[in-house]
Amino acid sequence: MSTTYANMPFHLETERLILRPWAESDAAAFCDLLAERGNGKPPVERIRTSIAEFLATTETTGIALLPVQRREEGDFIGYCGLIIGRTTLEEPEIAYELFRHAHGRGYATEAAGAVLEAAAATGRTRLWSTVGTWNTPSLRVLEKLGFQRDHVSTEENGEVAWLTRALP
Repeated sequence: MSTTYANMPFHLETERLILRPWAESDAAAFCDLLAERGNGKPPVERIRTSIAEFLATTETTGIALLPVQRREEGDFIGYCGLIIGRTTLEEPEIAYELFRHAHGRGYATEAAGAVLEAAAATGRTRLWSTVGTWNTPSLRVLEKLGFQRDHVSTEENGEVAWLTRALP
């Protein structure tokens, strides 16, 4: 895969958070996070495989979805990073998901802000995000970070807002 972009940093720190590469020890907590979606808890073996796939994808793409942990508590509270998702390697998507108990404290905005800076450091000029139109808190995070709505599409699970943001 030929890319003209630098790799994003895979270890980011903010005032309250650390974003770092995945470890196999994240699997159980990641299962718990995915279970909050209401579709049951995935088997930990499958999530270990997903983590190995994330790490392999990072090797080939130079972008990463990173676990988020609170600096003081040291606990895993979710993930945030860049993915190809519905877009391209040139203009990747920012993605994040946090445990419900971590909502409403500015963690998503703080983590996503660090990822925005990391994305800009790669030389990219634009990011996307796709979010269910029902997900008001996530849309608020993106608005705070300067994302603008581009269009809405209809998918299996309902309407999806496509937002974009130019990088400096």
